[in-house]
Amino acid sequence: MERLTPKGFALHRYSNRYTKSGLHKGGFAISSIIIDGYNLIGIYHKDLEKQREMLIDSLIEYRKRKGHDITVVFDGWKTGAAQENQSIIGGIKVIYSRIGDKADSVIKRIISSDRREWIVVTSDRDIANHAWALGSIPVSAEDFLIAIEKGIPSYLEEKEDDEEYIEPQRKGNPRRLSKKEKAIRRVLSKL
Repeated sequence: MERLTPKGFALHRYSNRYTKSGLHKGGFAISSIIIDGYNLIGIYHKDLEKQREMLIDSLIEYRKRKGHDITVVFDGWKTGAAQENQSIIGGIKVIYSRIGDKADSVIKRIISSDRREWIVVTSDRDIANHAWALGSIPVSAEDFLIAIEKGIPSYLEEKEDDEEYIEPQRKGNPRRLSKKEKAIRRVLSKL
């Protein structure tokens, strides 16, 4: 179905598009996901090492099912090494930031230097804004966990809140989604 070209790209037979080898699986593009690790698991656990291992194990299983390119970044700014530590565990790229450097800055640097449409899993507003500015799509940690565990994105579920929320008025068709909402729904459907 694909034939390799001399530059390491492959011509997909049915779409006549050149893509990097390995970016198609079953006719669908494999997504690049970068995850703010502690943002996803939280920091209020007694044994953070065990939580990191559990997260990495679940991401390995998820990668086997879906085939996405996954990078997870953990903070090492308080207790990390002098150098940034990178390793690949079960196909998952795991990065620990160096001492004095936060995972936020590592994630920003990666999505800035490797310009592609990343799916950025974080609930950090600063990283989300940076991702939108670079053409990447941020997904909240809660939505990502729901998508990988249940397969049902949170925007399809009805949320029960005790507090009454009044949605701000916006211009245009009220039934039409914004560009950002459409992008998030498209990304969640890939997960």
